[in-house]
Amino acid sequence: MFRTILKKLWSAFADLIPIIAVISFFQLAVIRQPLPDLGGILFGVALVTAGLALFVEGLEIGLFPIGEGLAEGLARKGSLFWLLLFAFVLGFSTTIAEPALIAVAAKAGETASKAGLLTDEQAVQRYALGLRLTVAAAVGTAVLTGVLRILRGWPIHYLILGGYMLVMLMSMIAPKEIIGIACDVGGVTTSSITVPLVTALGVGLAAIIRGRNPMTDGFGLIAFTALLPTIFVMGYGLILFR
Repeated sequence: MFRTILKKLWSAFADLIPIIAVISFFQLAVIRQPLPDLGGILFGVALVTAGLALFVEGLEIGLFPIGEGLAEGLARKGSLFWLLLFAFVLGFSTTIAEPALIAVAAKAGETASKAGLLTDEQAVQRYALGLRLTVAAAVGTAVLTGVLRILRGWPIHYLILGGYMLVMLMSMIAPKEIIGIACDVGGVTTSSITVPLVTALGVGLAAIIRGRNPMTDGFGLIAFTALLPTIFVMGYGLILFR
């Protein structure tokens, strides 16, 4: 047991070594100053290592089995409605409370206010909330689309290429104030909770459906969660600023 814990801690620490090496090199070789509060930094690294090891272990024993189990149960139930509803709600609920999205939405509202696009505090709050709801709806739709792709056997490259062609076309007519935000929120949605659950859902669903391969059909849902928010937020900007 103790050896297993040490092995997991070392694995987590090994993932941090590149970050530690880069920071140490620039601090000591380029800036040429000693690290400030070395004791606090080492303690923080120890906490991050332990937290990362616990997080990975939690994914393996908790979130992945939950996602696969729900996908298998809903597929065996044979109800397309409940499966698609679960896919949408899963994407929406894991995104609406995403801290990174809350931060980006708040900063977007603050920046829009400074630029004179929004005139009062209530407008800023409505804009930020609308942005969060739009992104959450986009992720829900993305997971739903990914589930449909697995069920119907649609080629993923057609959907991805078509989606990015739509992004390019929309960027030509969308307000310039929203394009950068729309591109950023695609990365914000791939959070530490959404990714494991959505991946487990796709793999579990592909494993239970006859004729589907978990390796070729189970993955790809995360690509949709990064793509559709860009499209939805550009549409949100078209409605709001025009």
